[in-house]
Amino acid sequence: MEKISFLFPGQGSQFVGMSKSLFNQYEIAKQTFEEANEILGIDLAKICFEGSLAELAKNDIAQPAILVSSVVAFRVYMQEIGITPQFCAGHSLGEYSALTCAGAITFADAVSIARFRGRLADQIALQDVGAMSIIDGIDKSKVEEECRKLTTPEQVVAISCYNSPTQTSISGEKEIVLSVEEKLLSTGCMVTPLLASAPFHSPLMTQASELLRAELEQYSFNWFKFPVISNVTGLPYNDPDQIVANLVQHMIKPVQWQATIQYLKRKGITLTVEMGPKNVLSNLVAANVEGIEALCFAEKEDRQSLSNLHERFPFLRKHFPTIITRCLAAGVATPNTNWNNEEYQAGAIVPYKRIQDMLQQLKEEGTSPTEVQMTEALELLKTIFQTKKLPVKEQEQWFKQMVDETGNYYTLRDTLNRILQELVSSSDLMLA
Repeated sequence: MEKISFLFPGQGSQFVGMSKSLFNQYEIAKQTFEEANEILGIDLAKICFEGSLAELAKNDIAQPAILVSSVVAFRVYMQEIGITPQFCAGHSLGEYSALTCAGAITFADAVSIARFRGRLADQIALQDVGAMSIIDGIDKSKVEEECRKLTTPEQVVAISCYNSPTQTSISGEKEIVLSVEEKLLSTGCMVTPLLASAPFHSPLMTQASELLRAELEQYSFNWFKFPVISNVTGLPYNDPDQIVANLVQHMIKPVQWQATIQYLKRKGITLTVEMGPKNVLSNLVAANVEGIEALCFAEKEDRQSLSNLHERFPFLRKHFPTIITRCLAAGVATPNTNWNNEEYQAGAIVPYKRIQDMLQQLKEEGTSPTEVQMTEALELLKTIFQTKKLPVKEQEQWFKQMVDETGNYYTLRDTLNRILQELVSSSDLMLA
């Protein structure tokens, strides 16, 4: 029986036409792009499908585009295959995608954060003082040695990604990065400069990391549906409270990708599924360990392999949550502080039974919930919450999270905004 980890790629995985096939085939992919378009105020789908590579290379476009493409792949996978992972891990920017798909960051927040991070990168890149390059075909210890030799108190160069035993990336001041490249090229290794890239995962990003901290502190984070492995430690997060500190350190410390893949191997992972625009990370799995199959959901043949896996192990499938199932879960999971039995019967038991009946009807018909049914379920849940006297802040969090994780924001945004406004109004009346 397979044990699965999802992998999420970082910058450099973008290309013109990314996610177009999923967009054309699946409604949830369209809804995800439409939500991103609204958040960003641009037609991201058009840029991804018809724009120029130069436009897609801009950090403030590339970073949200890659994140959105990764979430699209994840949502389609969960809808069509539905076998949940034991772990999620993202490379560099991909860690934001992993945190999003694990439910720790809402999709809307993640898109905004990715754009902010991309703008920071653009500002650093425009200064033209830093550089970043991939070094392939040489032991990491030799790269470390050359970086150590050429680093001075005034000029720093260091390994920024430990991708495999023989692939790293280096970041630092442009002049000294070029010097390290020259030294390493003489050994016969391959050097690939990352054009227009900020010197990510190096001390040169310290000032930018503090700006990122100020931005991240404006957001709230949720518990993980699946464990997410941190680039900084190569180990899973223990608590959402670690997210801000880890993502700040993530800007100035190297990506421990080799340690990440080795951790997955130790935990018995037998299959990785890359959730992104194209196959980028799968080759790095084989470069680090043996015995883990690596598939990419963007590849048609790999999607077929995953469908076959689903057919072989149907008991592993956990259906992608719908608004109906999430309303039922929330109705049970939230505490009750209303001890009036008559009120509880009318305002909690009866609405809950109605949602159960809706789910049973959908199962019998083999259909997905309509917008009308989803709206009714949310209204019934609001009645349950109010009857239980759940604090308004908790109600808001539940509604936002369930609409986000089911990929229904674009469809239900008017309903969600109305419910949230009603909650605020009722809270104001109670305080008056």
